[in-house]
Order: sequence, then C-alpha cells, then structure tokens
Amino acid sequence: MKLMFAASLLALTLAACQPAQEAEPAVPETEAVDEAAAETPAAVEAADYSVSDNWLCLPSKAGSDACANDLSATVIDVKDGAVVTDVEYYEPASEPAIDCFYVYPTASTDPGGNSDLIADPAEEITVGAQFARFGEACRLYAPMYRQVTLAGLRARMAGQETDADAALAAADVKAAWDYYLENYNDGRGVVLVGHSQGSGVIRALLASDIIGTPAQDLVVSAMPTGITVPAGEDGTFNGMPPCDTASDTGCIIAYSSFRAESPPPASSFFGLNSPAGKALCVNPAMVSGDDGVLDAYLSTGPDMTGKAPVFAEGVEVETPFAKVPGLLTAECVSTDTHNYLAITANGDPSDARTDTFSGDVVIGGMVARDWGLHLIDMHVPMGNLVKIVKAQSAAWEASHSE
Repeated sequence: MKLMFAASLLALTLAACQPAQEAEPAVPETEAVDEAAAETPAAVEAADYSVSDNWLCLPSKAGSDACANDLSATVIDVKDGAVVTDVEYYEPASEPAIDCFYVYPTASTDPGGNSDLIADPAEEITVGAQFARFGEACRLYAPMYRQVTLAGLRARMAGQETDADAALAAADVKAAWDYYLENYNDGRGVVLVGHSQGSGVIRALLASDIIGTPAQDLVVSAMPTGITVPAGEDGTFNGMPPCDTASDTGCIIAYSSFRAESPPPASSFFGLNSPAGKALCVNPAMVSGDDGVLDAYLSTGPDMTGKAPVFAEGVEVETPFAKVPGLLTAECVSTDTHNYLAITANGDPSDARTDTFSGDVVIGGMVARDWGLHLIDMHVPMGNLVKIVKAQSAAWEASHSE
C-alpha cells in the first residue's frame, strides 16, 4: 500500500526545500515556474506526448498506471457515544462525461536541476495521493514533465547556482496540454488540477494559452491549489471568476491553507496579497455546499517526526487513508497581507477520536509557519473537491447536451 507514505514523503520533500536559516522569505518554485512559463523560449524542445510512457495517468493505461492505487479509507465516526468504523472503498466512474488534467507538485528525487521523463516512486506516490480519487468524476490525464527537482529547488532557495530550468517544465506541460486537446479531448469538458509547482504551471497556462482562446470554452473549472493566484480589481483571475456553487462552470478554485491558530506570517508567499492583486481564496467546503465542513482524506502514514497518527483510542487503521467526519472545518480569512484558507480542528474531548491532525512542515524540530499546511492542501478538502467536480460534470453535460 504505497500511498501509506504519501504525506510523509511530501513532508520530507518540502523539508528538504527549506533553508535552515533564511533572512528573507524564499520565493517558492511556483513563482519561478510561472514567470518562466510566460516567457518560454522557442528553442526549448518539449517532450513527445504521443509516447504513452510520458503520461503517469492515461485512460488507455487505466488499471496499470500511477492512478491505479488503493484509495480505500477507514471512516472513524461516533454513534451513541461510541466510536464506530467502516471502510470506504474507491469506485471510479464507469463513463465519466468530462476529463481532468493534472500537473503534480515538486516531487522528483532525480539528482539534476530538472527531472527526466522516467517516473520515480515519489512522483507516482504524489499523483496517486493527490489526483487518483478524481477518477470518481472524470477521465484522468497526468503528464510526466521535466519539472524542477527537489535538488534544483533546494539550490535555488539556498541562493546557489543551479541548472534548473523552469521554462523546460512549462514547455513540457504546454506540449502535453496541446497534445491532449488535439488527440484526446474530442470536445469534452476538462478540469485542470494542480498543486504547488504544478499549479504555477497551470496558472501560467491559463493566462497565456487558455483564457481568451477557444480552449477556454472547454474548461469546466481550474483548481490551482497551494499557490498564490492574484485576483484583479473585478475579483477574477484574468476574467475567470471564482467558483461560488458546485454547479458553476468556467470558474476557478484557488487557496493556500494554514491552521486557524497559526496564520501566515508576513514572510509567507502563500496566499500573499501583492501589487498584482489580492490572493484568491475559494473555500472548497463552501462551494461544495458543506457549510465549511471538510471531507478530508488524511494519510495514515507517519508524520514528519516519524510518528504514526492515532485517529481513535484502540482503533488500528490498515487503509492508506482515514476519515474523521466533522473534525475539520475551513473558512477564508482576509488580512492586510494575506488571503488564506484557515483550517480548524473541532475535536470533542469527550469521545475517543483524535482532536488534532498533522500536516505542518517541521524543520529542526520547529514548525515552519511560512509553509502553513502546504503538505495537505489537497488532502483536507479532497472529498469536497471531488464532489464539486461531480456536480460540475453534471452541469457541463446538461448545458452541452443536444
């Protein structure tokens, strides 16, 4: 059950990216990738996406690709004062009406500044944990791309010289998107999903190649999570409005998550308001109609300290994911410097279930508050996001039926 290690692996990768001492806040790789994507030189030769091996998830490889994972979850609830458990099994949609196109975050453990096109376990685990569950609502497309690696990101954030080329990563994703449109889309609606570095590429792709083009008519929604997406004076991203209800289409969901009791410090780049615009914060748990209650899929793997989570006293969890209904809620909070998604744990000390949750980046035994809950940006609202895509799919199908 390789997904058992997804959250802890992501935690280790992010910890590796953070300098031990930093006088000024380091710019996350999403910012560098975004800038480079907007100025991708013509000389950059993109990967060939007619090669199926250059896709981590592809419908023609369904059942044997990186999205073919055990996504079962143990549901830990309380009824009549007693803890009860059940197992929720994942069932992909048999004939989904729309597609989902995903760009994964910094995950590659390759030694150079940019990854190769051979999937390593870290990339496969990340895709399985963050994206595979969307198969309940859509066909899954996840291209490999020569992203800036963990090694390249560490070097950049430490101010060291590196051959990491963000433009190469952006060129690959653009090529994958173009190939998808020409060969796989066939007029279907598509949701763009990403996190961190992947979201930075999606944000740039939207701005330079989708919004204002015929391709925009195909976009059911865009979900660039875990980065700052600036809103214009009209509250939109380049004319793309934030999603308000689950049946809205052609809209965007963007946010960066932090613990409610640990808001972003001024040095945090996530959810940062800037001259480019105030950061968008769209709460998936409101858009989904759940009144801020998060349908979280929490990893059952060890946290950054190596400690395995305990979800309830005396309850052993053997599935890759756990759900604790009602534990987590979310609301968008706006300050002078940041707009962010504040996550609150609503534990009940009178029952045996956990009152806490993990997800912080920990460095040298200290929580790196700049990062917030970046490790679990997609885990905490995963069920809400999938629910939204299902509703958007129905709305898209109804509006495009003959």
